[in-house]
Amino acid sequence: MAEPAVSFKRDLSEWRIVLVAWRLLALQAADPAVGAGMAEHSTYRAHPWRRVEHTLESGRRLFYQDAETLRREIARLERAHKRIRGTGPDGRPYDARDAATRAWVLLTLFECVVAMRRLGGDGYDAAQLEEAYAEFKEAVAAFELPDGELPASAKELPAYFARYAREKLEFTEAARFLMGDLLREAPRPRRLWFLGDAGWWVVRVVVARVMRELTVADLPPVVRERFGLVATRRGALLSFVVHRGVGGLVRLLPDRLRYRSPQEAAPAKGRYRPHRRDTRGSRVDRFFREVLDQTGDGFVTAHDLRAMAHNVCWQLELDEAAEARVYGAFDGWWEQLREAMDADGDGRVSREEFVAATVAGCDRDGAYLEQGLLPALRAVFAAADTDGSGFLEFDEYRAVFGGPRVHPVELSHGFRQLDADGDGRVTREEFLGGFTEFFTARADSTPGTQLLGRA
Repeated sequence: MAEPAVSFKRDLSEWRIVLVAWRLLALQAADPAVGAGMAEHSTYRAHPWRRVEHTLESGRRLFYQDAETLRREIARLERAHKRIRGTGPDGRPYDARDAATRAWVLLTLFECVVAMRRLGGDGYDAAQLEEAYAEFKEAVAAFELPDGELPASAKELPAYFARYAREKLEFTEAARFLMGDLLREAPRPRRLWFLGDAGWWVVRVVVARVMRELTVADLPPVVRERFGLVATRRGALLSFVVHRGVGGLVRLLPDRLRYRSPQEAAPAKGRYRPHRRDTRGSRVDRFFREVLDQTGDGFVTAHDLRAMAHNVCWQLELDEAAEARVYGAFDGWWEQLREAMDADGDGRVSREEFVAATVAGCDRDGAYLEQGLLPALRAVFAAADTDGSGFLEFDEYRAVFGGPRVHPVELSHGFRQLDADGDGRVTREEFLGGFTEFFTARADSTPGTQLLGRA
């Protein structure tokens, strides 16, 4: 079977990209701004597999889907990066919107595709490399980076990487953790549920050792030098066997097995339109488990709602009038739940009843959430806005929504998603709009769907 003309976008969609995914994360995390942002704003320690998945999925949206998907993804990244700024532990300020940092992150994606092919024994020749780079630059032009941030041609890339590595890269705490302890601590991926905790513990030890050896061997020599890492003979042999073996195998596979988006491998057949799965059910289920079901018994009763009201009032030390407003709003919410969902009249609503009724209610009636949830949230917002500013600061938000079942970093991420303009505070409209999106948006790409953190 003859290989088709070179295409960076098609190569990015190959399944073997996962072999260089850890290398990609390490290169990105070595930029001090990225490393600081990961340390303070990312959940990569608790959810490493999700971090890899999101990185690759973002690349997919950027490089090989339609113009509207590209526009939405850039807008999403702009919102996210607007909030990732601050001062690192070493006192240096960082900002994810820095043009040089953004160029580095984008170029590492291109460089890893080039490395994937080179390591697999089917590297680009000089002409193909220029062709692939031109395709890459055309796609990232939508980011509107300042002139000169990206090398003009592929032949300038080696000098760019060498200069950036020596002048900018550091073995940051995030990069060090990725290369060392993360895999030894990583939770079991959902797809490996059958291993159980004991089985995953054994596999994890082996995976951590293999991935470190492979990643160190695959890093560019200038980066290894910068980090003080040495590629062992065992690592070099492992890299050769794995990449050449997988590279040879995928070239024998049909497109439907070789690519994550097989339609893109044959663009003449029409534009690829991804199937959009309705994720509302899983989100509503999570809200039930982490927020509503205060006792953890699998049911919601009037006592659960009043316990939530009590928690709000206790955390915020409200006066009698404010407490009455909060309790009244939560009592009204319970009445709506009871009337709509308590089919057998036993005074409680099961998780299954809540999920099914909520999704169906939102489908049936655009004002469904106004019948219970939103009035309760207005009361919560008014109570949490302790200084009467009309905004919720993060400390005020955390006082209401923090708890033992919500990870602090996830809580911070949820707050940033609600903070649509990135000014560090949430208006009532942003607050209510975020919750409305959480219950009504069908896809997880909408900011409000992540108010409890990333699923």
